[in-house]
Amino acid sequence: MKKTRIISLTALVLATLIISSCGGIKKMNKNAELISYKVSPTTLEMHADSVEIRISGTFPAKYFHKKVIVEAVPVIKLKSGEKAFKMQKLQGESVEDNNPVISYVSGGSFSYTDKIPYTEGMRISDLEIRISGYPAGKEAGKISFPAKKIADGVIATPGLLQPDAKSILAKDKFQRIIADSKLADIHFAIQQASIKGKELKAEDIKALEDYIKEANENERKEFTGISVSSYASPDGATDLNTKLVGNRAKSAEKYLNKTLKKVEDAKTEGFISQTTTPEDWDGFKDLMQDSEIADKDLILRVLSMYSDEEVREKEIKNISKAYLEVADKILPQLRRSKISANINLVGYSDEEITSIFNLKPDSLSVEELLYAATLTKDLNQQLKIYKEFTKVYPNDWRGPNNVACTNIKLGKLEDAKNAVHDAKKLDESNPIIMNNCAVVYLLSGDITTAEEKLKSAAGAGKEVNYNLGIINIKNANYADAVSYFGDACSFNAGLAKLLNDDNAAAVKAVDCADNKDDAMNFYLKAIVGARDGDTDLMFNNIRAAISKDASLSSKIKTDMEFAKYFKDDTFTSIVK
Repeated sequence: MKKTRIISLTALVLATLIISSCGGIKKMNKNAELISYKVSPTTLEMHADSVEIRISGTFPAKYFHKKVIVEAVPVIKLKSGEKAFKMQKLQGESVEDNNPVISYVSGGSFSYTDKIPYTEGMRISDLEIRISGYPAGKEAGKISFPAKKIADGVIATPGLLQPDAKSILAKDKFQRIIADSKLADIHFAIQQASIKGKELKAEDIKALEDYIKEANENERKEFTGISVSSYASPDGATDLNTKLVGNRAKSAEKYLNKTLKKVEDAKTEGFISQTTTPEDWDGFKDLMQDSEIADKDLILRVLSMYSDEEVREKEIKNISKAYLEVADKILPQLRRSKISANINLVGYSDEEITSIFNLKPDSLSVEELLYAATLTKDLNQQLKIYKEFTKVYPNDWRGPNNVACTNIKLGKLEDAKNAVHDAKKLDESNPIIMNNCAVVYLLSGDITTAEEKLKSAAGAGKEVNYNLGIINIKNANYADAVSYFGDACSFNAGLAKLLNDDNAAAVKAVDCADNKDDAMNFYLKAIVGARDGDTDLMFNNIRAAISKDASLSSKIKTDMEFAKYFKDDTFTSIVK
């Protein structure tokens, strides 16, 4: 009998505790509005393709039952579906578990942080918190509390980032006009100005005459003139040398007039230009430095010590043994008239290059063929030319590199990837190729690999920093993005400044862009207007954006940047 009474008493106590616990849950459910929540940010935001929430919650005194476990789940409620954050468990002070404890007597608080991937459906959504509770060990008795909206969501302005990563075309070195010249020397005997017959039979003179003849017969070679520089060696009186060198110039011109008789351009006044140097000390110094004369260092020291020409000549002659060698090996080379026939090699015209490409592309030079692609704005035609370039000149990295760039512009990322890898095989460490490789990965969504590739692209050009600016927007490093964009004028540069809270600079960056009338630039300025409370700026730019791209209407009227204007008559009339 005593045992039976004990069992009955134990059962009665347990039943009382269970009823008490259940009663605690029901009371908590009934008074759920007493729980307070603070959410940061108050309107959710997307950064780095994620939505992060920070919630602090407070339970009042004598609310949280000692034997209860509460499960709290923040949920973004979309028009269709929902996205839940991780669950947070809390427990009463008598529960033997490892969750944060809330005191029954004094109440308590909790902090919560989590993030989930952003989706477009979150633009117009609510963040609500859903709580359920149950007595410890009795999960089957779980009761759901009323869901409570605690924030709006989601501002997704970083998602406006435009896919305008900058690839770098390899440039051609095409020159339509290339200057060319042919040199020859006529040497004279000491103190003589007449030309000896054997001088006109010298190899360099014969080569000069052939050069002039061939240029005169070639329609793609144009004479620009002939220059004659006549010299006397730095020995003898200056006045004598002045007269002598003038006569040498006349002799050279007389020879040229005969040689140029069939050249029509030579009849132009000033076709032959003359300069004279009575004492060629510069030539003397150069020849001495290249000579093997025993006392050359001593002679060169004389040149550095004395600037007076007569003193120089006297001091050098005093080095009697060396001077004999100078007079024999150096001075005769300085008694000359140096002739330079100058022409321009004129390449094909743009029309000729295009025509030749269509008929026989392999007959174009490497630079002509690469240049041919710049003569059309048709991306498909450019691609055709660059592909032909890779066939004709398979070892030049510029071909596959430019194939990659053109495919990027055409949106053919897989083809671009293959081409840029072909370019890397030809020049693995080329920074231009590394930049373009990064662009392919960036546009494919592989931000990590793109950033790694850009580290090897230093020095390729300003495009590298621009691309790093895009990556830093994607990673929500807005101050760094602003730094990388620098003074670039573009939507993305403006977006970085906007996200870095510099609204005035954001407007300036899009207003100086080449495509400043693009719809997205007006969109960005409308956001600036909304943030600054400048309704004229906002409404005017919303109108302009929609007039350029009507599809933006639906985007703007679901953009939480404009949330406080959603019911404004002017706003609704524009985005209808």
